[in-house]
Amino acid sequence: MSAQQPVRIDVVSDVVCPWCFIGKRRLEKALALKPEIVVEVHWHPYFLNDWIPREGISRADYLTTKFGSPERYKGIAERVMAAAADEGLDYAVGKISRQPNTLDAHRLIRWAGGIGKAAEMKQRLMELYFTEGADLTNRAVLVQAAADIGLDAEDVAEALASDQDVAEVEQEARSAKEAGIEGVPMFIFGGRFAVSGAQAPEYLAEAIERLAPGRDAAE
Repeated sequence: MSAQQPVRIDVVSDVVCPWCFIGKRRLEKALALKPEIVVEVHWHPYFLNDWIPREGISRADYLTTKFGSPERYKGIAERVMAAAADEGLDYAVGKISRQPNTLDAHRLIRWAGGIGKAAEMKQRLMELYFTEGADLTNRAVLVQAAADIGLDAEDVAEALASDQDVAEVEQEARSAKEAGIEGVPMFIFGGRFAVSGAQAPEYLAEAIERLAPGRDAAE
């Protein structure tokens, strides 16, 4: 008996996108709703704020540039914080003092994928940013995050100091925008259809089920 062909899900997202943080948790809940379906998730980079320099900028400057002022973001933040809390996540908006460029974070996710831990790396980076208020432009923070999920700290430090995979990550993120992806998270199911936004677990589970092997034959 041959092994079941997995349902492929490609997720385009950024580690500083709060709805991507929420969407990842909702996808995990969707997978738990369909434990009988084998799924293979692939994570892809996206730059929500591609104008931010490699060294990052202050959170206050970012909120002023994007929303007009930090105060104007408060109403939005409250709604997102409530949605995150509903999923068991802590969006500690008051702890964030630095808005990073996420190129290096995406490089870490790419390297973690080499040992089958892209999802774990993405989760750790999101927790550092949203819950702990860590500065993702700080190399020491990134190296420790990589070590936390099983990557070699010395190898990661050396790679981050180089241009390894910079062009590849930038090209993949650029390709997403060229393909028309303007908002994230974006979930692409089996290369056949896409779902935009942090949709409910039940909705995502239904999309997974649509691609399950034998589904067409059963209908």
